[in-house]
Amino acid sequence: MVCGGFTCSKNALCSLNVVYMLVGLLLIAVAAWGKGFGLVSSIHIIGGVIAVGFFLLLIAIVGLIGAVHHHQVMLFFYMVVLFIVFLFQFGISCSCLAMNQKQQVLLLNSTWGLLENNTKQNLENQLNCCGLFNTSDSLQQFKADLQSCNAQCKNKGTCSLCGEKMLNHATEALKILGGVGLFFSFSEILGVWLAVRYRNQKDPQANPSAFL
Repeated sequence: MVCGGFTCSKNALCSLNVVYMLVGLLLIAVAAWGKGFGLVSSIHIIGGVIAVGFFLLLIAIVGLIGAVHHHQVMLFFYMVVLFIVFLFQFGISCSCLAMNQKQQVLLLNSTWGLLENNTKQNLENQLNCCGLFNTSDSLQQFKADLQSCNAQCKNKGTCSLCGEKMLNHATEALKILGGVGLFFSFSEILGVWLAVRYRNQKDPQANPSAFL
C-alpha cells in the first residue's frame, strides 16, 4: 500500500506518538536533573519545561490510543491539545535559549532575596558555597549570608560563590532544554497534520456508515 494509504498514516501516527512519549520523558528527566542542583528550583522556566514534558507524555498516550482505534473524538482532542502544547513548548524553548547570563543573574538575585534563611543555608550546604554574588549592589546581603553560612568550605576559608556554581549548571541546563524542546516542537506540527489527515481517511475494514 502506498504511503498515502490508511495503514501507512496509522503506522506513521503511532510511531510519532511513541517518539513524543520518549521526548516527554527526556524533557522531564533533564529538567529534574537541573532542579536537583538547587538553583534551578528557583527558575520557573524549568518547571514550565517539566509541565510541557508531562502533558506531551499524556497527549501522546491519547494520540496512540486514538490512532490504534481510529477514534474520531480522541483524534480531534489530540489535534487541538497537541497544537496548544506546540505553542507553549515553542515559547518556553525560545525563552531558554534567549536567556543570557545577565538575565540569569538578575533572576537569581531577585529570587535569592525571597528565600528564607533556612532555605539559603540548605542550598549553601548542598552546593558547598557561601553567598550568592559579591557585588557592590548586593554587598550587604552577601555579608549577612556569609555570616550565617555553615557550609563545610567555610571552615577551610576557601568558599566559592553559590551564584557562580548556579550559573554554570543553569546555563548548561537551559541550553539542553531549549535545544531539545525547540527541535521536537516542530515535529508536533507534523503530528497535527498526520492526525487531521488520518482522521479524515476511511478505514477499509470499518463499517462505511461509521465514517464521519
